[in-house]
Amino acid sequence: MMRQYGLIGQHLVHTFSPAWFADKFQRESIADASYTAFELSDIDELPRLVMKTPGLRGFNVTIPYKTSVCAYIDELYGPAAGLQVVNTVVVEETDVPFEGQKIPGFRLKGFNTDIYGFKESIKPLMRPWFERALILGTGASASSVAYVLYKLGVDTLFVSRNPQGDQEISWEEINEHVIRFHPLIINTTPIGQFPDSESAPVLPYELLTDKHLLYDLLYNPAETEFLKRGKAAGAMVHNGQSMLEMQAEQSWKTWQNNEISKQD
Repeated sequence: MMRQYGLIGQHLVHTFSPAWFADKFQRESIADASYTAFELSDIDELPRLVMKTPGLRGFNVTIPYKTSVCAYIDELYGPAAGLQVVNTVVVEETDVPFEGQKIPGFRLKGFNTDIYGFKESIKPLMRPWFERALILGTGASASSVAYVLYKLGVDTLFVSRNPQGDQEISWEEINEHVIRFHPLIINTTPIGQFPDSESAPVLPYELLTDKHLLYDLLYNPAETEFLKRGKAAGAMVHNGQSMLEMQAEQSWKTWQNNEISKQD
């Protein structure tokens, strides 16, 4: 039987993963596997998808289900357990009933390979003065980014439409002081993603310097308006393509090995 893998989420027409895996399967002569984008209007459609997809061995998870998918996961591994953020799921078919099994006949294991992808892509870009980072957004991806930065010894400040606590500020509070003392700025929001390519997070870009790095988790377009404005101000810039490729490769290894990947 053909081994089936895929991606669950919303608005997947221009998503990266199916083309990347198709290229990987061709390049590595993997003839018994396929990868499909599964558009779900609600996460409650997941059980039916799992039960009705023959040969399903695993799937990736994207917006908006990286947190809500945890309701259907039987076991969370590594940082995914603490963060309650999952982007890679291993599917095990079983005839043995387990206590608390979420989907009849299957056990789902949840991992977070976004952490690996972001860590490996950001490490070569780090500079000694990157002691503080400004994270735009407070969603699931922001949690994964913050986890990596914590491990790298970088303090983080989140930007939110509805800030809560002393670790979050509003967009209106981004001033000269914030920009000056947060040379690493990471966009985890969908602002600027195709087809809304002319949009950009509201920042005082004129305050950026060549000591700043703007990292956008988006990859389509390759140079978002966020990155264009940063580059024009002299800042270093980097998009999310390498992170996605690294997390995708790590997802594949996780599906094949069915074991906890080292992510610390």
